[in-house]
Amino acid sequence: MAVLPVATGYRLGSKVAQALPWGPGEAVARGLGRLAGHVDRDRRRLVERHVRRVRGDHLHGSELRRAVDAVFASYASYWFQSLRLPGLSPDQIGAGFTEDGFEHVIEARESGRGVILALPHLGGWDWAGFWISRVVGYPVAAVVEALEPPELFEWFREFRRGCGMEVIPLDAEAGTAVQRALAEDAVVVLVSDRHLGGAGVDVEFFGEVTTLPAGPATLALRTGAALLPAASYLRRRGCHGVARPPIPAEREGRFRDDVVRVTQALAHEFEDLIRAAPEQWHLLQPNWPSDRADVGDADPARD
Repeated sequence: MAVLPVATGYRLGSKVAQALPWGPGEAVARGLGRLAGHVDRDRRRLVERHVRRVRGDHLHGSELRRAVDAVFASYASYWFQSLRLPGLSPDQIGAGFTEDGFEHVIEARESGRGVILALPHLGGWDWAGFWISRVVGYPVAAVVEALEPPELFEWFREFRRGCGMEVIPLDAEAGTAVQRALAEDAVVVLVSDRHLGGAGVDVEFFGEVTTLPAGPATLALRTGAALLPAASYLRRRGCHGVARPPIPAEREGRFRDDVVRVTQALAHEFEDLIRAAPEQWHLLQPNWPSDRADVGDADPARD
């Protein structure tokens, strides 16, 4: 039986999502997401662990099952909404987007310092990127993991370019590309609650030590750019963006110690942002050493 190339499947999915009426389409997507969450037992165990980190070890039985189902349903909703974005006009994007704290982005950009938005895998940042780029009019550069096969990564790159965002692959040249983007007054987006290689630092995150990327803190300390914790929460037919005040990122001692200090502060901000909507934390991969020991390491295409 012939199998569609992965990129072709996503391209077809985007066309289907844009063709479906919003309400029924999202309902179907959420139902399929819940079903997938019961089929993939290893990933379900991972999500159970993450949900209990956020909501507490007391979560068991039917309450835990409903909480985990909600994560998979939200993840499917993220895909449905994101794949519809190329078919929406800037006016439609603006009508579906609300925000809290965007003045922090405006202040940092007008000061000439540069803006780094550091986000967890929470809600749907593509919508926020489209809004900043196409509605507000600020250039946006997002660093994303290079996916396999390469044609899938190229599809994602073109998809996000179509939404007004420059895509920077997470590779050896990423640091140079990000500094160039900051120098050109772009709002730089870094999804930063999972370490994907390169420089990392150990911090406490939801009560357990793990490694998070050193990039956001390193960039802020070296360039003086404002480091803003942020999130974009999915809403019915839209998103609500939140930008927190900048994390203090001034040199206080040894550079490595400063990176750890700023990254720890960012981790605590992420905890608060995630607790506001734990069902939208779409972290379906192992993120702590104990996760890998329990269920291994499997990655869906998501960044």
